[in-house]
Amino acid sequence: MAITIKKVTTSKELKTFIRLNYEMYKENPYSVPDLYDDMLNTFSRKKNAAFEFCEADYFLAYKDGKPVGRVAAIMNNRANETWNKKEVRFGWIDFIDDTEVSDALLKTVEAWGKERGATEIVGPLGFTDFDAEGMLVEGFDQLSTMATIYNYPYYPEHMVKHGYEKDADWVEFKIYIPDAIPDKHKRISEIIMRKYGLKIVKCTSTKDINKYGQAIFDLMNEAYSQLYGYSALSPKQIKQYIKMFLPILDLRMVTLVVDSEDQVIAAGISMPSLSEALQKAKGRLLPFGWYHLLKVIFLKKYPKVLDLLLVAVKPEYQNKGVNALLFYDLIPVYQKIGFEYAESNPELELNDKVQAQWEYFKTEQHKRRRCFKKEI
Repeated sequence: MAITIKKVTTSKELKTFIRLNYEMYKENPYSVPDLYDDMLNTFSRKKNAAFEFCEADYFLAYKDGKPVGRVAAIMNNRANETWNKKEVRFGWIDFIDDTEVSDALLKTVEAWGKERGATEIVGPLGFTDFDAEGMLVEGFDQLSTMATIYNYPYYPEHMVKHGYEKDADWVEFKIYIPDAIPDKHKRISEIIMRKYGLKIVKCTSTKDINKYGQAIFDLMNEAYSQLYGYSALSPKQIKQYIKMFLPILDLRMVTLVVDSEDQVIAAGISMPSLSEALQKAKGRLLPFGWYHLLKVIFLKKYPKVLDLLLVAVKPEYQNKGVNALLFYDLIPVYQKIGFEYAESNPELELNDKVQAQWEYFKTEQHKRRRCFKKEI
């Protein structure tokens, strides 16, 4: 039967688009489903602040009358202006193991992009770096995280068959929590604090974290500005993310470093892994999905794994050992809670500055994901 591609135009079709991923992976022990309501907000032009500078359409592939694939076509105009490119992004791509299906989805995005002046297609990427990005190419037997994509091994094989090439790779590490802060790490931290007049700040209330919320995201914009495909978060996005993320953090696992003028020059934010809770919730808060998330977030029934959500250091302090201060403070917290290891989440393969911070720890590089590109 021929493949039919249909643009999502109704709420029913959007529901199919969102739930297709869950249906394809519901028996997979490594995939972590997104929450349905979160995805509704992400794809909403009214609720997602990224639509200030992005445009997008969503497409479903049908075969024999059944949905067999999906893809989002995205133009991030701010990123294109920043990097002087004309790229269309494909994101949230899923397909059965049928090259006709994957080809039809990708060609739809290629044509959509060309209509808008794109000369290259890249992905998987979302609207911004706060969306999951990169197709898994290694680590198919590892549990995913809430911030990353899981896909079957045949996905990258299809990309190569369709003429796509590697544009960038991210690697991920398990970072094992040591029994004590490594001596060299501790010495460097204490020297750095004295040398630059820095101090560690811990937030103990919602008022505290809100005080620094804007500064944390401003720091992120500055620290990540040169990273692959990054587009600066707008004030509206920052306000949105402060409201979304800061209230659910365990403040023990948030560490800030400030200078003598109380300016935030480094931030480390982590949280217990929600992977198993999200699997049990099956992508839904109702009727009982909320319970599994509640146990972790509010009742503090933590797993043995934590996620490193954000590590950012002001550019002029990078390569000066400042990131050591973050873990100088956080390691005792991780030990007290009882975590066994941290998931680094994606780090650009060539980002030596980031990977150097793990040199004093036992690590295992267990996943790799890739952004593909093609001229159109």
